[in-house]
Amino acid sequence: MSTVKKGSRTVCVYCGSSGAVREDYKTAAREAGQMLARRGANVVYGGGHVGLMGIVADAALVAGAHVTGIIPRHIEEREVSHTTLSELVVVDTMHERKTMMVERSDAFLILPGGFGTMDEFFEIITWRQLRLHTKPVVLANVGGFWDPLIRLMEHQVAEGFARAADLSFVTVADSVDRAVDILMAQPVSDAPADTKLM
Repeated sequence: MSTVKKGSRTVCVYCGSSGAVREDYKTAAREAGQMLARRGANVVYGGGHVGLMGIVADAALVAGAHVTGIIPRHIEEREVSHTTLSELVVVDTMHERKTMMVERSDAFLILPGGFGTMDEFFEIITWRQLRLHTKPVVLANVGGFWDPLIRLMEHQVAEGFARAADLSFVTVADSVDRAVDILMAQPVSDAPADTKLM
């Protein structure tokens, strides 16, 4: 079992738990896990063994990364947790899960996903907007998956619900390898993690 690489970047990966998706999304998840591991990163994610989440974790583990899963008890009790991770943390609530994921991470990689992934994405950029953290957030726009979301954010700016500068809180990459390159090139923030839930 691998150990946390001290001094290495820890990347939080947000992605879907569904396996009923296109193969290119599964390939992207596998590439993300492999590439992060090969670049010496630790991985934090939601702790499940299903869908893209499980693919990321398995690929990262095989490639030698320390992978931490953080899962709420009510999901873990349904037997969807990943049981061979480097570390599995079981918490009581979804809020605890999200807070701990932020606290343990230096950067955020968003792969294709569903409502839960969008919830995590919007929360982490809202916290950035509120200056609760300065950690990089990269959207991996695999096959144009996030194009509608990007248009929505641009529309929000155009309609006055967000500022143009707020779009700079998110970097969009058109491939997983480009996304990982961007994440690994960003400086690690020395500022202590803070969230509006604490």
